Amino acid sequence: MSFLRDLRIAFHSLMRTQGLAITVILTLALGIGANAAIFTLVRGVLLKPLVNRDEDRLIYIRQSAPGTGDDNTAFSVPEILDLRASVKTLSAFGDFSTTEFTMIGLGEPRVVQAGVVGGNYFEVMGLHPVLGRLIGPQDDGPKAAGVVVLTYRFWSTALGKDPGVLGKTVRLDSGLMGDRSATVIGVLEPSIPYPQDTELIANIVTSPHHLSATMVTGRVHRMTELFGRLAPGATVEQARAELRSAYGAMTKAHPEAYSVKANFQIGAKLLREQITSGARTVLLVLLAASALVFVIACSNVANLILTRTVRREGELATRAALGASTGALRRMLLAEGLLLCGVGAAVGIWSAQPMVAILARYASRFSVRALDLTVDSSLLWVGGALAIVAAVILAFVPRLPSAGTSNGLNLSSGTARITGSTSRRQRVFAVTQIAASFVLLAGASTVITTLIALQTAQTGLDMRHVLTINVPPMSHGKTPEQVVEFYKESIRRIDALPGVNKTAFGLAVPWRDIGSGFGLQFSADGHVHTPNEDPRAQLRVVSPGFFAALGVPILAGRDFNEEDGQKGKEPVAIVSETLAKRMFPNQDAVGRHVYWTDPVMQFAPGINPAPHRIIGVTADIDDEHVVPEPIVTIYGPFEEGPIFGGRLFIHTGADPYSLVTPVTRIIRGMSADQPVEHAATLEDVRAEVLTPDRLNSLVFGVFAAVALAIALVGVAGVLAFSVSARTREFGIRLALGSQPGHLLKGVIAEGAVMAVAGVLAGAAFGYVAARLAGSYFFEVKMPGALPVVLSAFVLLAAAVVASWLPAARAARIDVIQALRSE
Repeated sequence: MSFLRDLRIAFHSLMRTQGLAITVILTLALGIGANAAIFTLVRGVLLKPLVNRDEDRLIYIRQSAPGTGDDNTAFSVPEILDLRASVKTLSAFGDFSTTEFTMIGLGEPRVVQAGVVGGNYFEVMGLHPVLGRLIGPQDDGPKAAGVVVLTYRFWSTALGKDPGVLGKTVRLDSGLMGDRSATVIGVLEPSIPYPQDTELIANIVTSPHHLSATMVTGRVHRMTELFGRLAPGATVEQARAELRSAYGAMTKAHPEAYSVKANFQIGAKLLREQITSGARTVLLVLLAASALVFVIACSNVANLILTRTVRREGELATRAALGASTGALRRMLLAEGLLLCGVGAAVGIWSAQPMVAILARYASRFSVRALDLTVDSSLLWVGGALAIVAAVILAFVPRLPSAGTSNGLNLSSGTARITGSTSRRQRVFAVTQIAASFVLLAGASTVITTLIALQTAQTGLDMRHVLTINVPPMSHGKTPEQVVEFYKESIRRIDALPGVNKTAFGLAVPWRDIGSGFGLQFSADGHVHTPNEDPRAQLRVVSPGFFAALGVPILAGRDFNEEDGQKGKEPVAIVSETLAKRMFPNQDAVGRHVYWTDPVMQFAPGINPAPHRIIGVTADIDDEHVVPEPIVTIYGPFEEGPIFGGRLFIHTGADPYSLVTPVTRIIRGMSADQPVEHAATLEDVRAEVLTPDRLNSLVFGVFAAVALAIALVGVAGVLAFSVSARTREFGIRLALGSQPGHLLKGVIAEGAVMAVAGVLAGAAFGYVAARLAGSYFFEVKMPGALPVVLSAFVLLAAAVVASWLPAARAARIDVIQALRSE
């Protein structure tokens, strides 16, 4: 009951200082709301269990080749068969191959991301249908009927949760590899779409490529992700050890498939760990940033409470003189803190709900788990816990008088002690705010400078005037020659449109279609390979005029023409500048030959292994890295192929987007079932690729700005308190002849000293934290010198500005009034 009385007294006391109460509540709401929202995000993405049955037994198996920089080479069918036959700690394996289909039969023709799986995939993954059934063992084999399962997100967003999709027949076109019909048999429950965010999942018979010798017998043809379910009693460590043993025997039996330089390895981890790995670092850094904001908010509020404590020192000393114990005074302060922090937490939780939605869209760039994130009870208990922590801090920050030290009602000595102690503590809290702000500011500056470097990097392409459109190849009723002729006729018709300068065909849109090319081993005339050398080049199939359409110069030789690549003609190629320099140093590459030597060639008859005469050398087009790097590329004429993807590049002097409608009309007029998708300028494609970096900059920039603002208010408040407490001292100094300018400089110097101390403390803390985090998360790097120096300069300059008003007040003190004060 006594504590309830304390709460009532605290309420009436706070009502007399409403301005301070509102400031404290809003500051705490900011700190608590941000932390509650971000913890909800972290819990939903990193900690929340998967819907998969017995997820603690579900593992992801990865093959990598770190020697060639490939952290995920996927598996081939022969490798999977070998592991299945040898590993007993896994009761079952599930395979998943990512592919693209052009789907016809459910609304508009569209290109869909799809997974091709074996019959036991869904059983291994522990997933269930919400409609119909899933693919099972009865759907295996080359004679099985084609079936597909729709993912829940595709079914709900694109098809409006229409239950009538069950039993419908769709046509799945794989381009020049053929097409198949399939029946929709079910809808998958909401689940994490790993390893790829897909619209549908199909059985193997729907993909002609999966039935070919390339897939079935090609050990080096790796395009399948592998999952496993632990046998009863087996652990991840035991499975990992057995996988490595079986893998070692496999590589010894087939040394031709595992080069020494590539250093092939196998690993395994729980599926949930694998799914969250892409978002773990950025979310934990975000959580640390929000924790710093909470520290800054609490420090600022502590300063406000200390100031209020000094103003009510007479009241506190009187209570102590009348017999109130230190415990009773602390309980009174705790009651006030709980009221303030409780209301602050309520406001913070209320504001955190829309914040969760915004942050979920941000986090979805790093983890698909964030796509379905919803607000849950974690907001309440995290907000409540932080409110209690803040209330305890506020209750035990002030130094209180006691009956023994106050000498009854001799309050002046107590005043001096309280004021001096408060001033020191306020400085400590101000330095803490600046230190935390410096860490946030340095981190945000690093992210922003990285973004600026990415955005200003020169690509060598005419990005603003080039429109890209996805026009995938359709094999239904067409020969390969007819597919090529379709693109030729499309180019001719589009070139005739007003404002079009040049139209060309290519396999991949820069930066958006990363991985669309083929990194294959190759060699060249007269080149002698060293034992550890493994030269690889990207294969790009393009039409005549491709380089002109992208604004890329041909440095030597010529472009392709209409005759290049036709049957009976000499095979020709164009190579990138880097390839020419590496393979033919100090020589003319034009007229020399390059040829493919990769073992996968025996399973890829569409790629011509014969020597190709180099007819041209072009400037590098790094279509994979946002900041261009030296790139080794061999370009082949699209008459020769292979055509596994279709992209049109239209160079225009007019508004590129004004061409989307007439181009779509032309292509649909030639083929009604032809998808025409993802029209965008290269500039906008690059901007889309940079969206995660821009989001990082925005989020961390906002955190840093808020932290800086709170810290500067704290510095100004500390100095204002100092000036107020030293009014008599300043009056005496002025009376003795001190100049107002000296007082002005002295107060500003106090602010600068606090800022310097905060920057040094923040630098030390940030260095230790970055080194510690770097030992666990390799993505965490030390910030460069420029962001650190800029952050320190901004903080110091801002602290001086924040010190100006209190300093100016000190310089304007009236001597007579100051001498009368105490």
